[in-house]
Amino acid sequence: MRPSLILAAALLAAAPLAGAQTAASAAVSPAKRELVQKILQIQQPAIEAMARQMVEAPAARMLQQAGPVLQQKIAADKREAVAQEIQSDVRKYVDEATPIVRERAVKLGPTTIGALLEEKFTEDELKQVIALLESPVNKKFNAMAPDMQRVLGEKLVAETRGSIEPKMQALQESVAKRLGATPRPAAGAASGAKKK
Repeated sequence: MRPSLILAAALLAAAPLAGAQTAASAAVSPAKRELVQKILQIQQPAIEAMARQMVEAPAARMLQQAGPVLQQKIAADKREAVAQEIQSDVRKYVDEATPIVRERAVKLGPTTIGALLEEKFTEDELKQVIALLESPVNKKFNAMAPDMQRVLGEKLVAETRGSIEPKMQALQESVAKRLGATPRPAAGAASGAKKK
């Protein structure tokens, strides 16, 4: 996750605490409000990305949960068509819900993130935050985020696959057993059985 996205997510997570405005926050100087607005403008892509992720995450979980059910409950000759219909439904949901959540997140920014920034930061600190967010080094670092996540992810998968795959297989077998389904044999087990 990019540092600016982390900042937005952390501030939004703390937003309920900023909901009640105090008399002190009502007396914020116009200069301070302007600095906060600038930060919100800089952070808007991160806020929008967080909103998109909030919409996509439950849809992705639903797709993952549907996979095993498709394999167990839907006839083989109908699986692909049903899978495509489900994917189409999920795309429609994401396409319809994302603009609603994104727009609301941007509108809530000033009263949540903005209020928190006004309360917790001085004008000088806000100027420093803006300088950091606008710095070429920060922009370069943020641009590298996908590459950093990719290389870490590839290495992490490669180094944990041997430990995690048996645990995942055991979990799948346990869940299938509890659901009364016959677990599919692992690829290695099936080829080993053929050799006998």
